[in-house]
Amino acid sequence: MDCVRAAFFDLDKTVIAKASMVALGPEFHARGLLRRRTLIRGVFLQILFLRFGASEERLAKIRRSVLKITKGWDHDEVRTLVAETLNEIMEPLIYSEALELIRHHQDSGDEVWLVSTSPAEIVEPFAEILGITGSISSKAMIDENGKFTGEMEFYAVGDNKALAMHEVARDRGINMSESFAYSDSETDIPMLMAVGHPFAVNPDRALTRVAHDNAWPILSFTHKVRPHDGHRGRTPFVVSAAVLGVLALIGRSQSKR
Repeated sequence: MDCVRAAFFDLDKTVIAKASMVALGPEFHARGLLRRRTLIRGVFLQILFLRFGASEERLAKIRRSVLKITKGWDHDEVRTLVAETLNEIMEPLIYSEALELIRHHQDSGDEVWLVSTSPAEIVEPFAEILGITGSISSKAMIDENGKFTGEMEFYAVGDNKALAMHEVARDRGINMSESFAYSDSETDIPMLMAVGHPFAVNPDRALTRVAHDNAWPILSFTHKVRPHDGHRGRTPFVVSAAVLGVLALIGRSQSKR
């Protein structure tokens, strides 16, 4: 009997080249939602994120900062802002290697899910742009007036990502031992361990060590391309040997179903 497989992709530094919240920062500043000092601090955090990765402590600090900043924001206004700017800001950041794997999983009949610590207001519409099955993301609490309360309903980080993935698997009949996961961060080790085929993508130092210890394949994503521009060749794209190995693995697994 055929089983349902899924591919779970982290978002920041795995599918896109920059932290999604930081990428949208200038637009939030332009709309008067962020002060210049806050925007500059966000750029600094992005540099640290790219250089050293995202530890639990760093993510906790970012979480507290974001909740404090967004308290009182209008939920509908944020949704509208993201919808108006997502294509222009986020699409150019997509790794072509990630897009190629997403399309290959879809062609193989696999479900594809984004699993991100970023807020649902960003992750859900981005999943729609990619045309994938769905998403798992952090969810902020909204009061009766449609304002952010500064509190978190669900924080998609660490073990919470793995728990949410298993809930999705139970609801949709997904065989996790036959499924795939891709991420860059040590905080996503539970997410990677939740599936039978984990892959470290542009991994930070801690994840690199764990990947080596567990013989997990390590992928390097470097090229970016817009999925809707119709001209992928505009951005140089060479499928790396590692990505070709993933495609071969998917093909072999597919032939056994």
